[in-house]
Amino acid sequence: MLVRLLYASRATQALTPEVIDSILAASRRNNPAVGITGLLCHSGDIFMQVLEGGRQAVNQLYTRISRDPRHGAVELLYYEEITERRFAGWTMGQVNLTRVNPSILLKYSERPVLDPYAVSGAVSMALLDELIATASIISRP
Repeated sequence: MLVRLLYASRATQALTPEVIDSILAASRRNNPAVGITGLLCHSGDIFMQVLEGGRQAVNQLYTRISRDPRHGAVELLYYEEITERRFAGWTMGQVNLTRVNPSILLKYSERPVLDPYAVSGAVSMALLDELIATASIISRP
């Protein structure tokens, strides 16, 4: 059974390009073996990540992330059983929201900043859908 999980967290250390690259490299290396695909958004110290795959694999990864000391204020935003993946093309896609037109963020929140803690999970998923539609996702092999 496939599921989609969306969570938000705050980084407990500075989010340098090297830290982001390290997270993405580990995801892209480890996710294919357990059938997980998804997307990582980041802005400032906030992460928002969607994970798709088998229920057990996604739940185990989320549990590991929620216990990781590099993540603080981990909050489950959205969880659903799905019939097909929305992010099948990415072992882990990336969106750096500092490079996205602020009007896209403003469309889904009170201010043009990423704040998944202030909106519903459904609104955050709608934002991700728009980022896909506007080709804002970066994917590296």
